[in-house]
Amino acid sequence: MKIMDFLSKKAILTDIKSSKKEDVIKELVDTLIATDDIEKRCRNKLFEALMTRESLGSTAIGQGIAIPHAKSDCVSKLVAAFGVSKKGVDFDSLDGEPAYIFFLLVAPQDSAGPHLKALARISRLLKDKYFRDSLRACTDEKAVIKIITQEDEKKI
Repeated sequence: MKIMDFLSKKAILTDIKSSKKEDVIKELVDTLIATDDIEKRCRNKLFEALMTRESLGSTAIGQGIAIPHAKSDCVSKLVAAFGVSKKGVDFDSLDGEPAYIFFLLVAPQDSAGPHLKALARISRLLKDKYFRDSLRACTDEKAVIKIITQEDEKKI
């Protein structure tokens, strides 16, 4: 599975403005709405699903990474948004460090396979410090797409 198969090229933020977990999630959801990957009427429902998942345990996995995710009937296929915060956000990370890199995933309600594969794929790629540092250094969407596409080609 390639990240660019489910990451919308237009749902990439290289300078997340929000400084709180809830606001980062809203900012990423709004990006998916702006790209027409999610209907505007689903905004609150999707936000609630993502926050419910966060209440079970933070999706910040350490090393500056958070992968907020949820299942929702608002989507018919797996979609994702990507964001980088220059300042870092307290996301209740497992290692207590701020999160800088965000992949927000939304999967259809009845899908388990693609959702779990996507989480595993993102987690595996982000274990690579060079990859993480490269993403954090990006200043525009094209640079993010280029780096992720290169990784997608390498590690299949």
